[in-house]
Amino acid sequence: MGLSEIKERVQKAEAEAGRAPGSVTLIAVSKVQPDARVEAVLEQGHRTFGENRVQEAAGKWPGFRERYDGIDLHLIGPLQTNKARQAFDLFQAIHSVDRPKLARTIARLAQETGHCPDLFLQVNTGEEDQKAGVLPADADAFVAECRTLDLPVKGLMCIPPVDEEPSLHFALLAKMAARNGLTGLSMGMSGDFERAIALGATHVRVGSAIFGERDYA
Repeated sequence: MGLSEIKERVQKAEAEAGRAPGSVTLIAVSKVQPDARVEAVLEQGHRTFGENRVQEAAGKWPGFRERYDGIDLHLIGPLQTNKARQAFDLFQAIHSVDRPKLARTIARLAQETGHCPDLFLQVNTGEEDQKAGVLPADADAFVAECRTLDLPVKGLMCIPPVDEEPSLHFALLAKMAARNGLTGLSMGMSGDFERAIALGATHVRVGSAIFGERDYA
């Protein structure tokens, strides 16, 4: 499909939802994509990218940053506490803060380094056993705990169950964010980002629709 068509669809969805132009950040999810495909998107002027793994990002992005200014890198996959320090050096935002132990580790590193990436707290809206994130019932308490740690919590993130209507989960996340005075909503992927924008998404994570199907081989 390509970057320009996805950008047009984002702009159309913003307009249809009565949102201000440019109010939605398009994160191009470059995980497991060959460098040539990523470079092609960089050459088109796009600068906001998402990666799932710290190790993969560490091998890919320092080189790109030497050649392209203004890269804004977001971690959208799970973060192990022992990789948090490395994540601080690589990412401008972390969308997968999913447990108190990780929040405390990030807070300690923020004190040590004097800076902290923007943070989104991951909520397991579908209450799926295999998925990371705090349960909806625990979300308010987790937001409060992160605030007592002085963490820069920008919003909430979710990944709806694949076999359920995503709009229900987007609406639930938006309600939780509003209740906690949070404006950031990281939700919506290649197949459903327009529905996410209609329900208030500020960050959509689109991969295969921009880059083509991933080759995990």
